[in-house]
Amino acid sequence: MSTPSFQFSRRGLLTAAAAATAAGLFKSVPAWATAGPSSYTASWSSVDQHPPAPEWFQDAKFGIYFHWGVFSVPAFANEWYPRNMYFSGSNENNHHRSVYGDPSVWPYHNFINGARDLAGNFVQFAPKLKSAGGNFDPAEWAQLFADAGAKFAGPVAEHHDGYSMWNSRANEWNSVATGPRLDLLRLHADAIRAKGLKLLVALHHAYHFTGYYERVPAQSTATLRKLYGQLSAAEEQQLWYDKLKEVIDGYQPDVIYQDFNLGRVDESKRLAFLAYYYNQAVAWNKDVAATYKDGFNNRGEVFDFERGGPAGIQTPYWLTDDSISSSSWCYTVGIGYYSLNAMLHSLIDRVSKGGNMLLNIAPMADGTIPSGQRSVLLGIGDYLRRFGESIYATRAWAVYGEGPTQMGGGSFVTPRAGTNTDIRFTRSKDNTVLYATVLGWPGGTLHITTLGSNRINLGSLTSAQLLNSTAGSYINLPTRTQDGSGLHITMPSSSAPFSAPAYVVKLTFSGQIPTPGSGPLPTGWARISNVTTGLALDSGGNVASGSGLKQWSYDGSTNLQWQLVDLGSGWYRIVNRTNGMVADSWGNAANGATCLQAAWNGGNNQQWRLNSLGNGRYQIINRGTGTALDGAGNATVGSPTLLWTPNSSTNNQYTITAV
Repeated sequence: MSTPSFQFSRRGLLTAAAAATAAGLFKSVPAWATAGPSSYTASWSSVDQHPPAPEWFQDAKFGIYFHWGVFSVPAFANEWYPRNMYFSGSNENNHHRSVYGDPSVWPYHNFINGARDLAGNFVQFAPKLKSAGGNFDPAEWAQLFADAGAKFAGPVAEHHDGYSMWNSRANEWNSVATGPRLDLLRLHADAIRAKGLKLLVALHHAYHFTGYYERVPAQSTATLRKLYGQLSAAEEQQLWYDKLKEVIDGYQPDVIYQDFNLGRVDESKRLAFLAYYYNQAVAWNKDVAATYKDGFNNRGEVFDFERGGPAGIQTPYWLTDDSISSSSWCYTVGIGYYSLNAMLHSLIDRVSKGGNMLLNIAPMADGTIPSGQRSVLLGIGDYLRRFGESIYATRAWAVYGEGPTQMGGGSFVTPRAGTNTDIRFTRSKDNTVLYATVLGWPGGTLHITTLGSNRINLGSLTSAQLLNSTAGSYINLPTRTQDGSGLHITMPSSSAPFSAPAYVVKLTFSGQIPTPGSGPLPTGWARISNVTTGLALDSGGNVASGSGLKQWSYDGSTNLQWQLVDLGSGWYRIVNRTNGMVADSWGNAANGATCLQAAWNGGNNQQWRLNSLGNGRYQIINRGTGTALDGAGNATVGSPTLLWTPNSSTNNQYTITAV
């Protein structure tokens, strides 16, 4: 018989394999994990085909990692102690001189090899397993992570200091050849996977040789030059890659997290890493994710906000890494912690905006996890155990939430606890259940302004329930009314029926959750004002077609008045009152392009979508280019209105007010 011809890409492999099985060509069908290609080459066009955020990752929501290593021994200032101890006059330098001696005679690698401080105490990073009489038990750590509700976890396997926490052949400065004489990454990987969690491995070594040790004197031996990032550029680049390859081959991580300065790594090496990791994942038949702060892109990888997150919903799927402490990522004497509510409410907020939270803890050098950190983790776990159906395996809804407490807005934004008037939304993956999580007990009546009759038709709402204190149990909320100001749900009592950091109302619909309108938008003339600058969108008056739009202080002029004309299907034209022309991108999709104006012609470049961010704020996104109106943070009267890829900055957020 003739042999069928099949095209073996991963995307088509299941179909092809099933057909081949039916034809009797082979007996078993390989069940590939993802919809990506069957192989990758070291090029952007290839690695960009990798699905960036696997479904398990989008379902997981919460992960834990930890800054624990040689820098934990001095337990002073923060994890940048190895760098800052060489800065003359710094707090770390002064501390080091007073406790250990001048760095020129008591260098950082003494913490690795072991040495006596000025008081005669022997100091070394050498945690001992509990089974050997020490305080370190990786199984206890993994149990804590599971009890905290994490779905993925893992160590910082190498920080900027260049010390590898695994059995490295490429780097003799590792935890098997020195210090603990233990393969710490192996111990963590096995314990974490034994609890059913996915393994994350964090590597921060791009900065190791691109600036971290810039004040360390030139070293006399090749091995010390390796530790302090003083090899030749070519050797450093190769070492960066070799370390990653060892971790991939030896430990098969589900997520590889990398810190900043990837852009300083040769592009060829970055691409080689991505292609190798993704090809290995194909061989393992696993969905994996690579995260980044710079040096990659979000077509194949997951962008990470450090200590922050977007102000509104952001796609594609993203991650934030945050720490349980504001002062340090590693353990230090006197370290303080954020409150349970600040951390948990931040997690809820991030999930509502389409992201995951990776929370860092700071174990002590001997392997002890302080009780204050355990308390926060167990508090998060208690909440997720009771109310996790509103977090795990959910997706962001059309609106992330409402209320007075603004969270996110970029990187390095402090976690904040919400109030009993702050609400965050999530939805079931089948889009039939909407969860409204209130960040405090709302009292006798819960008011949800987002669900007002002027925004959404709730005719298909079949039930409202309060998630009860025991997972899987509910309190029915039969009494509810809807009017223009919102949905009003009568709660069981004015005081909370049980104690919790947040309360969840489950709204179940007979079909798909209705899509909210863009809000009570003015039907007449309106002022469109930038959130950052406070300036209003300005046509400039009777100007020629193709003239740029500006920003101006609102003075009542018709140049600053616009009408939003609904075109159906969520698109609008934005018409100026003075000249009758409409906002027009002119098809220029470049970031920083000036938004222009022209007579209405019906083209996609003149159609705009209003992405509601809640609290009366919108992104105004062009249909033709996908870019959004943006004030660029320029508060100068007369400055241009630009176009930019939608992001979390308030530069591309606007309020729309009737005039």
